[in-house]
Amino acid sequence: MNGPALTFAGGARTVTGSKYLLETERHKVLIDCGLFQGLSSLRRRNWAPPPFSLTDIDAVVLTHAHLDHTGYLPLLAKRGWRGPVYATEGTARLAAIVLADSAHLLEEEAEHAARGGWSKHRPPLPLYDRHDAERAVSLLRPVPSGQSVSIAADIDLYLGRAGHILGSAWAKLTVTATDGSVRSVLTSGDLGRLGHPLLLQPEPRQQADVLLLESTYGDRRHQVEGTREQFAEAITRTAHRGGSVLIPAFSVDRTEVILTELARLRGNGEIPDLPIVLDSPMALACLRVYREALEGRWPEMRTDPILEAALDPARLIEVSDATESAKWNDPRMSTIIISASGMATGGRVMYHLRGMLPNYRHTIAVVGFAAEGTRARQLVDGARALKIHGRYVPVRADVITLDAFSAHADADELVAWATAAPPPDTCYVVHGEERSSLSLAARLEAGAGWTAVVPREGERILL
Repeated sequence: MNGPALTFAGGARTVTGSKYLLETERHKVLIDCGLFQGLSSLRRRNWAPPPFSLTDIDAVVLTHAHLDHTGYLPLLAKRGWRGPVYATEGTARLAAIVLADSAHLLEEEAEHAARGGWSKHRPPLPLYDRHDAERAVSLLRPVPSGQSVSIAADIDLYLGRAGHILGSAWAKLTVTATDGSVRSVLTSGDLGRLGHPLLLQPEPRQQADVLLLESTYGDRRHQVEGTREQFAEAITRTAHRGGSVLIPAFSVDRTEVILTELARLRGNGEIPDLPIVLDSPMALACLRVYREALEGRWPEMRTDPILEAALDPARLIEVSDATESAKWNDPRMSTIIISASGMATGGRVMYHLRGMLPNYRHTIAVVGFAAEGTRARQLVDGARALKIHGRYVPVRADVITLDAFSAHADADELVAWATAAPPPDTCYVVHGEERSSLSLAARLEAGAGWTAVVPREGERILL
């Protein structure tokens, strides 16, 4: 081979399934190992054979714990791969929770499909099960952030704070060839926002020959102004008509962000003092890690008195039992319910949606990015009915969209972070829907004079 190479095995012109294969003269390392989500055409790719030989993969590097960056790991384990998976301590802690929950939901969905008869498969089987997830978790190897570590004879890894979720990092991999030449590739992972209420902002990136830059919000700016007022108004209006507010929220970080905002609004008297129900075993498990990080003063955490109040278990109704969860499917008293998953692709939020969508008294608040093909995206786009568990449910509840609560950097923040360091030889714009990636690439070319490319899935380039 003519020097190190990179193959885009996922996360190219789509905002899901991130996988980037780095090949050197002697080793192959997979950067992120995400599951495809959203459109059925994307989800079917999870069932296809992997786009690389498992026997060739020496290691995996994870930027953070979200499923679209980690959820393919159990499939590697299922197929017998047993290599090391490198990540920060926070990512390792949260990934163990995320993968166990993903396996549980896949098993539950297969069982539900078998009982309901709405699957095309006979019998319906999960993509992977809890044993596969356990095997994947056993491969996690926490490494410190902020210092270079050797993960192969010719590859050094440096993880810097990304500020997206707890443990999230941008990753720089430096390759030293046998002739002594050095090339480097840096991936942003998912970048956080400057004003994240719990986490410090992303650290400046280092110089690199090749930059992989995410573009989830590459074509837009977050509409921050008026968001808090809109949120408070929706909660108050819903309570006055005797309804409840359902917030589909990602279990990792988004739940904590929403709890912090609710604590501020309640503390300022801007919303009624309604019960707050947190209904997600996974969210509760992740919340315990965030509480530990706050109490342990992890260096990536902000110090703000409101955080202790926001994460205080005494202020929440924590629901872990499925029977208890069913009581909140169509609440008779005004309540704020936070439940996973954030894009309404599975989990307990599906039952809450099925019970609450037909009722005009309730409000559904979509508080983050919703990928194409997800039920959350359908709600954002004005769907009048959602297909849930094989049946269509009418949408009569109010639906509001508040993307200012997203944990993703917007286009301005992405450009500012990327251009604060010397330009790479080439910037590959990844992990975004096609229009977002193309928009960000065009902006980097026109505004910064960069060579910015939007790769296609399966494309292989030399570094």
